[in-house]
Amino acid sequence: MNIDLFDYELPKDRIAQVPLGRRDSSRLMRLDRRLHSTTHHRFCDLPELLKPSDILVVNDTRVVPARLIGYRKTGGKVEILLLRQIEREVEGVTIWEGLARAARGVKDGEVVVLEDSVTIRFIARGAEGLWKISIKSGTPVEEILEEVGLPPLPPYIRRSGPEEIERLGDRARYQTVYARHPGAVAAPTAGLHFTEALVDAVRARGAEIVPITLHVGLGTFLPVREVEIERHRMHTEQYLISEDSAGRITEGRRQGRRVVAVGTTTVRALETAAEGEGGVRSGSASTELFIRPGYRFQVVDAILTNFHLPKSTLLIMMSAFVDREVLLSSYREAIERGYRFFCYGDAMLFE
Repeated sequence: MNIDLFDYELPKDRIAQVPLGRRDSSRLMRLDRRLHSTTHHRFCDLPELLKPSDILVVNDTRVVPARLIGYRKTGGKVEILLLRQIEREVEGVTIWEGLARAARGVKDGEVVVLEDSVTIRFIARGAEGLWKISIKSGTPVEEILEEVGLPPLPPYIRRSGPEEIERLGDRARYQTVYARHPGAVAAPTAGLHFTEALVDAVRARGAEIVPITLHVGLGTFLPVREVEIERHRMHTEQYLISEDSAGRITEGRRQGRRVVAVGTTTVRALETAAEGEGGVRSGSASTELFIRPGYRFQVVDAILTNFHLPKSTLLIMMSAFVDREVLLSSYREAIERGYRFFCYGDAMLFE
């Protein structure tokens, strides 16, 4: 299928730049896949839209403040996004994979310094612009990130610098209230709408909330550069489904209960771990699963998600869950009704 089939026009003013005052005050469009009909709500209405027997599966990954600002000898700024450690520490040096951005580019062998004198060297640039990076410091990199790292906001979110990030509260708001396990470099954004009170209200409704973990990485937000989507290859992302969570999901499916996936990352992990008649395997594994039209869903019955970028793997995934033309029609309706798009935007419930 041609990537242009998954395009749509979005006015720039529909891209949400800041989170709302209350997480659950965002809007929620509900789409009935069978009737091709939509209704409009607030996210705080979610408990009433769920069935008491529903199983909500959430991604409890925690976003790491993996964005660093380094400085050249000239004072020029270099932004670094650390994706994963690829070699263990040897004499204070660890090797990472990451991305880099600077006004006049970055060269092989270039060295930059953080404010606390941590030295970063760009060893070599590989496929998809990924850098092999060495970090030399007397302090573990994880501690450095917690001290001076910034939230890895997507590029369409405009911030003037660290001061504005702190003022707007991105460090807290670009994190779900149920985040537990550090490892993501992007938030599972469908979960950003939940408050502690709303989680309690969902449980009071009778629905069950089951956690799994998928550490969101480059695979989720890397753009599709192939004209024919079948040629696109997803990057690997790590996930973990505990025995308890796998058992609860599998038993729920056997009882005929709906599995409602909160976010596309949850969908990807569940469908990768699918086993038998709607069952789910437990364990830690990796996934390269690219869900596209024609895919047969084995575990997920409903999806709660945000609005996705044009031509993205996430929009393509949703076009496998609901007819592509119906999906794009609902997006046009959302634009006409003033919905806010992307990570700090509004949400959709596909049933």
